[in-house]
Amino acid sequence: MAFELPPLPFDATALEPHMSAETFEYHHGKHHKAYVDKTNGWIEEKGLAGLSLIQVIEKAKATADKGLFNNAAQIWNHTFFWNCLAPAGQTPTGVLAEKINATFGSTDELLKKLAAEAVGHFASGWAWLVLEGDALKVTSYHDADTPIVYEGVKPLLTLDVWEHAYYIDYRNARPKFAETVLGNVINWDFVAQNLDGKGASRADQQQ
Repeated sequence: MAFELPPLPFDATALEPHMSAETFEYHHGKHHKAYVDKTNGWIEEKGLAGLSLIQVIEKAKATADKGLFNNAAQIWNHTFFWNCLAPAGQTPTGVLAEKINATFGSTDELLKKLAAEAVGHFASGWAWLVLEGDALKVTSYHDADTPIVYEGVKPLLTLDVWEHAYYIDYRNARPKFAETVLGNVINWDFVAQNLDGKGASRADQQQ
């Protein structure tokens, strides 16, 4: 058994014009797949058989195995990211909207703060909306680092700010990418679901 490249939770054309089918062809079909293939290449060698993806990530973190951590964490990060996206038209509602308004003042202000975090993050990484305790927090992590390895941090929403996330549709314009994706194609139902603290499990997989 091995880890798999999860299918996109939407048709590759569903987020156009904000994210193109060509972007998903490369970002999902090539970049994400490469992380899966590299991780699977280490399963027997590193004694990973039978472990879940999160268990592999945790083991890699504990043993300072950077190669394994980077590739396994990127499987999880990307899977979570795809689930954070949906065709245009959603807005936060219910408890999520209340928490956003209480913390940031409005959804627009949250999106501005998250976009600023994404744009201001130096080099590759991920911008995140997380739950720490009962509080919403905007943050970012470098390279493949992920909130699931930090105690008390629960993932709600992420935006990939590696260059391969936007170079096809937006060239080098990370600000335009962040503003457009966050403002148009976020799956707020998924974000709201993650308020239960179980977001990590929603991008996990078994071998």
